[in-house]
Amino acid sequence: MKNTILRFNDALYGLCIGVAGLSMLAMALIIPWGIFARYVLGSGSSWPEPTAILLMVVFTFFGAAASYRAGAHMAVSMAVDLMQPGLRRGAAILVQLLMALVCIFMAIKGLKLCLNTWNQFIGEMPSLRVGISYLPIPIGGVITLVFVLEKLFLGDQSHRRVVRFDLVEESEGAA
Repeated sequence: MKNTILRFNDALYGLCIGVAGLSMLAMALIIPWGIFARYVLGSGSSWPEPTAILLMVVFTFFGAAASYRAGAHMAVSMAVDLMQPGLRRGAAILVQLLMALVCIFMAIKGLKLCLNTWNQFIGEMPSLRVGISYLPIPIGGVITLVFVLEKLFLGDQSHRRVVRFDLVEESEGAA
């Protein structure tokens, strides 16, 4: 069961990295087009800026979920490092519970935000609903919650080496 959950979370982690990476790539292509259209063609396009902003939101929430699982998020551990080992474990559990609370908040309030703005449309892109632009918030919250629960119940997976495409999984100690 544990290996199935870890394989699923590995795939979810890979998906988060892929979505964040594609968002960044698309922004890197869209922003220069907006500059080129405005300064070379003399006619600014209305869609590059709002599209880049939407892609930044996608990058932020999916990238944050992936970064959390990879252990690459910001953490201030000076006070925790000075604690006794028992207190350190308790603090680690408290941090995971607080993270889970933040993720639940993001999922619930983000979903309410999507639903409340669903019937509004983005001015520069009239066919796109505002609610869709907020979808990365609850989705990112749920994905991060999955990773928080994984860390809470299965331990930190940030140091485990995984070869993608279900070929081989190696633990850090094996080789």
